[in-house]
Amino acid sequence: MSSKALHILNQYWGYTSFRHPQEEIINAVLNYKDTIALLPTGGGKSICFQIPALINEGVCIVISPLLALIQDQVESLTKRGIKATTIPSGSSQDEIITLFDNIRFGNYKFLYLSPERLQSRFIQEKIKQLTVNLIAIDEAHCISEWGHDFRPSYTNISILRELHSNINIIALTASATNKVIDDIKFYLELKSCNLFKKSFNRQNLAYQIFNTEDKLYKITQIFTKIKAPAIVYVSSRNRTKEISAYLNAKGFKSSFYHGGLSALEKQISFDNWMSESTPIMVATNAFGMGIDKSNVRVVVHLNLPSSLENYIQEAGRGGRDGKKAFSVILTNKSDVNSLKELQQKQYPTINEIKIIHKKLYQHFQISKGEHIESSFDFDFLAFSNKYNFIPNKVSNTLQLLNNNGVITLNSSFKQKSTIQFIASSKQIINYSKHNSTTKTFIQALLRIYGGVFEQPVKINEFYIAKKASITSTKVVQLLDDLVEKGYLEYKKSTKNTELFFLLPREDDYIINRISKNIKAFYKQKKQKVNDITFFVENNTVCRSIQLLNYFDEETTKKCGICDVCLRDKKGIKNNIEILILNIIKEHKELSSKEICTLVKVKEGDILIHLRKLLANEIIGITNYNKYFIK
Repeated sequence: MSSKALHILNQYWGYTSFRHPQEEIINAVLNYKDTIALLPTGGGKSICFQIPALINEGVCIVISPLLALIQDQVESLTKRGIKATTIPSGSSQDEIITLFDNIRFGNYKFLYLSPERLQSRFIQEKIKQLTVNLIAIDEAHCISEWGHDFRPSYTNISILRELHSNINIIALTASATNKVIDDIKFYLELKSCNLFKKSFNRQNLAYQIFNTEDKLYKITQIFTKIKAPAIVYVSSRNRTKEISAYLNAKGFKSSFYHGGLSALEKQISFDNWMSESTPIMVATNAFGMGIDKSNVRVVVHLNLPSSLENYIQEAGRGGRDGKKAFSVILTNKSDVNSLKELQQKQYPTINEIKIIHKKLYQHFQISKGEHIESSFDFDFLAFSNKYNFIPNKVSNTLQLLNNNGVITLNSSFKQKSTIQFIASSKQIINYSKHNSTTKTFIQALLRIYGGVFEQPVKINEFYIAKKASITSTKVVQLLDDLVEKGYLEYKKSTKNTELFFLLPREDDYIINRISKNIKAFYKQKKQKVNDITFFVENNTVCRSIQLLNYFDEETTKKCGICDVCLRDKKGIKNNIEILILNIIKEHKELSSKEICTLVKVKEGDILIHLRKLLANEIIGITNYNKYFIK
């Protein structure tokens, strides 16, 4: 490892040493070897291509699947003083030419692209003119039908091999089976490839699955016991609000997060969680990108994850500091059926996709054969309501069309809020005299942004908060107060999406052409549900062994801390009835919840034995649902 790599690591990231196996991966890349880096969530994948790219002359081409992920990476590098860019949606040919000139002559080190954008012949020609030092494929599992986020456009990335045949490739992912790794090698045409695979084994993370009919009661138990940062994953946007409200009503401090929030709402929620003013985050799986909080002690899945790949990434956000943490799945008999039904309900049939696709063109008044290259401001819920579509099916149809190169969606569209004072500067100054906080705030606002009395000005609420030494929540509150008093117009960042049509309108022909990909995607999703179901229902094999075997790590060493291992350790598998009878005898009458609290056995097992004891008339139950010995 060159001293230069360590110097760059310290200069830009503030670390003095690499995590295993970052050093070996960086060495392989610097030696111009094609490389696959399979590192679990939080393993520091990005550094493995960013440092070699900074050492060598030229620009690194990074392929990434999500525009939000691309923008996050570009912003992160820019904040560190590293020149990185991407091609904004809707850029004209002249703007793209200017951007590539800036890359060539402005010492840019990173160009981030989506796989769909790479298919443009014009962009391919511009890439050919660049001095490229490395090609990085992020989320490389998307290239395989066996991966959990298959995107057909990923299978065409090998065009970069033709454009820069002498440049090595690094493919990175957090989760991949051997089948997926084989596909990555094949589609990317990797030559004598070096594979670096960090074990998924997490000795400090206890995987625990509880069968419970009362999940709310169970999470109350969990957070009464564990008073530390936590994440609760749920299956729907509405559920994030409901569970967060429930926890707050119970005296726990929580925020919620989902993909439908505006950029400002997401940032406020994230900041409150990071600062631990609300240490519990209730979220959909949209909460995943850029999370780097080391002291998360418990990750709870209130609904079954959609795949083992998703589960191991989400669970892996706990205990990154190396101290003991828990991954808890709360489940019951109806969950498996619910997951299968949800999959059937949320994924549209080919015919439904055709209808939604056709209405999309009608919505924007695009004629057959017409191709509009400019973008559209798209309100997803308004579109769903207009045509009486189920929002989930519309959302998944749009994602399928996006993944198959029919449309492009940019959910980060128009993120900036704007303000304009509609009162005179004299009125504003007089108003601010009565309150020192307001006065400091307005002074900061006027120092940062000029022209706010003449025209709407784009603002950054978080930057204002920093300059005024207050929270971003307080900034929004003060701006809202100024609006209410008639002094200010404040337009918050929109939740709308920017939509581009990549192809002329051809209705059913387009869907027929991609139907094979869609059917393969559905088949793979069904298998993923079967895999997670088997994992949850298998109560005889150590959870860690099950997970490691799924990801092709053969082991027979038990973790000793999962629910299966703990139950085996206690040796009470066949003594549950005796324990229940003894505890009821001692207390005379107990409810099922009280029994579950006193008997340290899985709630599902206790309920099964209670029913058995009732059926055998060994115990009875009162009118107020308390058990007693007959």
